Parts: sequence; structure tokens; C-alpha cells
Amino acid sequence: MANVVVVGAQWGDEGKGKIVDWLSLEADIVVRFQGGHNAGHTLVIGNQVYKLALLPSGIVRPGKLSVIGNGVVLDPHHLVEEIAKLEAQGVKISPDNLKIAENVTLILGLHRELDAHRESSSVEALKIGTTRRGIGPAYEDKVGRRAIRLMDLAEPESLDQKIARLLAHHDPLRRGLGLAPVGAQAIRDELDSVAPKVLPFMDAAWERLEAARRGGKRILFEGAQGALLDVDHGTYPFVTSSNTVAAQAATGSGLGPKAIGYVLGIAKAYTTRVGGGPFPTELTDSIGERIGDRGHEFGTNTGRRRRCGWFDAVLVRQTVKTSGIDGIALTKLDILDGFEEIKVCVGYWLDGQKIDRLPASQAAQARVAPIYETIEGWKGATVGARSWAELPAQAIKYVRRIEELIEAPVALLSTSPERADTILVHDPFRD
Repeated sequence: MANVVVVGAQWGDEGKGKIVDWLSLEADIVVRFQGGHNAGHTLVIGNQVYKLALLPSGIVRPGKLSVIGNGVVLDPHHLVEEIAKLEAQGVKISPDNLKIAENVTLILGLHRELDAHRESSSVEALKIGTTRRGIGPAYEDKVGRRAIRLMDLAEPESLDQKIARLLAHHDPLRRGLGLAPVGAQAIRDELDSVAPKVLPFMDAAWERLEAARRGGKRILFEGAQGALLDVDHGTYPFVTSSNTVAAQAATGSGLGPKAIGYVLGIAKAYTTRVGGGPFPTELTDSIGERIGDRGHEFGTNTGRRRRCGWFDAVLVRQTVKTSGIDGIALTKLDILDGFEEIKVCVGYWLDGQKIDRLPASQAAQARVAPIYETIEGWKGATVGARSWAELPAQAIKYVRRIEELIEAPVALLSTSPERADTILVHDPFRD
């Protein structure tokens, strides 16, 4: 049995929630290993729709342990709200089925305010299209070694000293931005008000996970966003503030790299992106609007309309390599039903030269132009298909061509938001 890492192979929003939920039936433990509550997952189970932002997708499944790993930045107030919302839908959440790493970094009100101020600035260079939820500023404090961590709430006698260290950075920063100072007591009150509600979930997550791994438990590692938003390997600076590639599953949960068995990448049958940044295959015409409307391409938590375009095989092939992806779960194939022809990007033009990768340079990324291959569409429906025999022949050809271009097999094929509408080719837990 292989432990499985699920990562987005594009810019996020690939439908990871459904796939993680589908895989969680076989998993014993589901771990979130990076990101914050800016990444939404929508789960459709029967007649219930669950919208998650921070909690691992396994939380809605009885008998599963969910873990928020140390690689996550945690907004404790949002956590309390999300737990309450799920409990109102009948989901039971307690320290028995939810553990949070003791060394997880906390998002505070001052982080959210700083994030929002930057995005509202008249200085365009400060705007990168964040969700204004404090994710980036919290990671900045983490790497600056001044963050407040969950374990600090359990040591109230030393908390004031840690708040003073945090404000030694933020006070002059806020003055320079024209923001009013934040009092130390206000931060202390903010933390004291939530500490009793979140500390019961605190645990030495790495130790619990290692014991589970040695005991033969099946672990599913769930990433947020997508590999193209990785702070190192993505379209920098239009990226998130954490590593989103598969290797982060080990670092962000406290396990060694040998804990990772199978890496499953999730990719839509087309491409979407939220926020600013390069998007070589973006369609700003009626076709892009048609894809967006049919695919309901709006952010789970933000409601922002996603930018849409044709499938970019160059980008997905690149993430296959940077994440060590063993197989792809291809989602939303049904959205392409009825198109007379479908285009796939197979390379780029850059300054008159053909290239087969996305360059790291921000300026070069903005200049690349897609090289398209046109594929005949299909008239039949793929929606709801649960076997290859139910797919139109041309749809199968499209999937096979994608496999060739990205240099990875399709392990699962999703044909609707319903969990059962999934064609299994390779079981990640067993292959």
C-alpha cells in the first residue's frame, strides 16, 4: 500500500476536493500539508455540499483522522467558524478525528489587514491578486522567525514576549505604510479569546503520523492550490507563499521523503487561473466564456470568476517533472462535450524561437505565445461516464493525446462533480 500525495498540476482549482474525497475512502489519515484557508475544496456527497477551506477533506468521512500539518498557516478564528459550519451540517469534529501540528504558524488580524492594504494599494507593483486572508504575511513572519505558533498559546507566561518580538517588525512596517499601530494587548486578547477552542486539537503531528506510517496505516496527503503557484517553481511573483509541489508533503507534515509513495496530479481537461500572472492559453473570447460558464468557474471561497483557456500540455508536463507525478487525475472532461474542435498547447514561441518549457523569467513568461495542435471534438456526452466504454471514441483520443504530451498516464478520469462518476485506471493506493 502506497501513501498518496495529491497535488494540483495547474494553477489550482483543478477539482482536488472530489478526488481527495474519492481516495479518502481507502485512506486512514488525510493530511493538509501547506497553504491556508485561501484554497477552497467543494465536496458533493449525496445531497450534501461541503465547502472546505482549511480542514482536510477527510473530515467529512466518519472513522478518518484529519491532520493539519506544520506546513499550513492557520487562522484560528476561521478554523472555529469552519468547524461550526460543518457541525451545523451534521459533521462531528473533535480531537478524536482532528489533530493540528503544535508547530503550525498562526494567522493574526494584523496579517489580514496588511494583505488587504497591499492589494488595495495604488502602487500596482504591490498587487498580485491574493485573497486578502493574511496567508503571505503569515508566511513572511514564519521565515522571519517571529511568528506566533499554536504551541505558544499553551505557554501564556511567555506569549507577551513573543508578541513584542512580532511587533518589533510590524510597528515600523505599519508606520511606513500609513497604518495605525496595533497594540500588544489587542493581539493578546485576540489569541486568548480563541486559545481554549483550538488547543484541544494540538498534537505532535509528525510523531503521530510516523507511528501510523510504521503501523501500516494509509496516509493521503492533500495539497492546496497547484504546482504552478509554487513559490519556487511557479509563475513567480504571481504565486502563493508556500511550496505546493509534492515534495512539500514530507516537509509540511514532518515526515521523511520515504513516506511518499504515489504522487497523483490533478489537472482539468482545460486550464483555469485566478488572479494575476501569465496565462499563455487564456481565452478572452466567447469560447473562454463558454468554458467558464459550463464549468461553473468561480472560486469556492472568494466567488471570483476564473480565467479560462485551452489545455496547456507544456505546463502540465513541467509540473509532472517538478512534482514527480506518477499519474494524472483528469477532471471536467464533460465541459468540453459538444465542441467541434479543441486546441491543446504543445509548445511556445518566445522571441521567434520554439521552446518546450515555461521560462523562469517573469518578462519571458509574459511574452510566450502558445503553439496549438487542433483535435477534433466529440458530439456525444461524457458527463456521468463511469467506464471507457461509455466515452465517445474521440474523447478517448483526446485523453490519450494528453497522456503522450504530458508524459504521464491518466490514472483517474472525472466526468462530473459526483464522486461515483469517476473512471479508475490505476488505483494510487495499490499501484
